[in-house]
Amino acid sequence: MTSRGCPYFDPEYETLLARLNPPRVVIDNVSCSDSTLIKIDSANKQGILLEVVQVLTDLDLTISKAYISSDGGWFMDVFHVTDHQGQKLTDEGVIDYIQKSLGANEDSLTTEVRTCLGRTVGLQSTVEHTAIELIGRDRPGLLSEISGVLTDMMCNVVAAEVWTHNMRVACMVYVTERLTGGPVEDVEKLARIKEQLSQVLKGDGDSKSGKTDFSMSLTHTERRLHQMMFADRDYEGLDHSNLRCADEKGNSNITVYNCEEKGYSVVSVKCRDRPKLLFDTVCTLTDMQYVVFHASADSDGNYAFQEYYIRHMDGCTLNSESERQRVIKCLEAAISRRVSEGLRLELCTKDRVGLLSDVTRVFRENGLSVTRADVSTRGDKAVNVFYVTDASGNPVDMKVVDAIRKEIGLTILQVNDISHYASSKVQETSKPRFSFRDIISHSEKVLYNWGLMKSSPESL
Repeated sequence: MTSRGCPYFDPEYETLLARLNPPRVVIDNVSCSDSTLIKIDSANKQGILLEVVQVLTDLDLTISKAYISSDGGWFMDVFHVTDHQGQKLTDEGVIDYIQKSLGANEDSLTTEVRTCLGRTVGLQSTVEHTAIELIGRDRPGLLSEISGVLTDMMCNVVAAEVWTHNMRVACMVYVTERLTGGPVEDVEKLARIKEQLSQVLKGDGDSKSGKTDFSMSLTHTERRLHQMMFADRDYEGLDHSNLRCADEKGNSNITVYNCEEKGYSVVSVKCRDRPKLLFDTVCTLTDMQYVVFHASADSDGNYAFQEYYIRHMDGCTLNSESERQRVIKCLEAAISRRVSEGLRLELCTKDRVGLLSDVTRVFRENGLSVTRADVSTRGDKAVNVFYVTDASGNPVDMKVVDAIRKEIGLTILQVNDISHYASSKVQETSKPRFSFRDIISHSEKVLYNWGLMKSSPESL
């Protein structure tokens, strides 16, 4: 195994270094005509890249390009971002939130901000609700059964996110007590909830048993879903015969090789572009205990091109074929988990206890299967998004959808099939493959000109 020095992050040294060299965040709306540049210059620390990408992703921003360098003790990144409408960032609240979240004033971050998609992002109390983690074998009607159990247990679902992939399902559900509006604190009741949900998840002949747990601390929902599915090994048994052809289902051309000259393993990803793709790949590499030293990301509007120069936490490159194949499989799984298959249904109505149970029961009784769900409340409104297929995974009959809408309410449940990432046929462009090696000298000059590099690249 080839081993190179890997930075050791001493917590006390990190704190000292951060005080001596506070992070610098620049929001630049002048240098680029079609996007806002976010430039970050700070002392390096373990996991900093994921923290940055997570903040930008949570704000529903689109990252069209990124140049990342964190070799040694310094972290220098440039991100090209737009809002959901493809416009530069002009909302002062969002700009201030980014600067405080990523800059030296992180401790002063006490406000919430509304994203361009209307979601609220900001600090949350860890005692507002009870977080339930569920993972098991997917089957039609499962979400209906889960929400039915919670309703019977006098719990109100205030938020939930459900992912399905490779016949597995992962779900984060946030509930409160119906009577108090606070978290479930009765230990015996928690035990009964866990027992009943575990029974629901138990599948006949399932080689992987279902699992129910309570999260004791504030968790980033999407990262936790990735971690749960990774721990469940949902990447096993995938058909990788078409990995070299980026198709409508999100399959990707992923390669891993070693750059002996620089002592890195190079991970190249090409796949259909979609929101939050950079977060999904960075999250996976981080959770697999790899350190990203350099990276680049680009998108031509249809396809995304990413390249990572990585080593393992112990400083070793990926020298075995089995390890390289495992990275490919895990990245392919991470990319596919968020691909939304099915018809998109949007529900907006006054929130009430048992609403999710009632809606998903109607879906189940009409033969629909939920492949992905995002359940939230905004004030007194329930705002839910469901992606549905028929019980066999095929497109739903619109006559069935019309009947469901009439039962639930035509103004309450809307059809908005924007899952073009999974269904549209886009011709592959002839754009040459984007490579960090091809642009590294140019990006170094750009970083130097912006003041994010301490010495001129010509002097290196």
